[in-house]
Amino acid sequence: QVQLVESGGGSVQAGGSLRLSCVASTYNYGVYYMGWFRGKEREGVASIDLDGRTLYTDSAKGRFTISRDNAAKNTVYLQMNNLKAEDTAMYYCAAAPNRPRNGLVHGNYDYWGQGTQVTVSS
Repeated sequence: QVQLVESGGGSVQAGGSLRLSCVASTYNYGVYYMGWFRGKEREGVASIDLDGRTLYTDSAKGRFTISRDNAAKNTVYLQMNNLKAEDTAMYYCAAAPNRPRNGLVHGNYDYWGQGTQVTVSS
């Protein structure tokens, strides 16, 4: 069982930055594939595998960076730069114990956080 807690959301103006964090409460965090999703439809934003390889949706490429700290903090981050109004959404962190067929498809993940709200004003 994995519990995920997101933080770092907030309100910013277009062009600004936010850094989301997701802490996983599990002793074997390093074996989980992690992803960030947004909105009611759980649109895939970014994912990262056990070796640090990343995948991004087209709208996030060049602006967002996903990273993970396996050593001590059991944390996955999403650095979001040059934010746009269309990035406004609830952002969710997700974990999968097995390699997802597609890291940006929400159905491939088993555990979810409660979300953190990101609001970008133009």
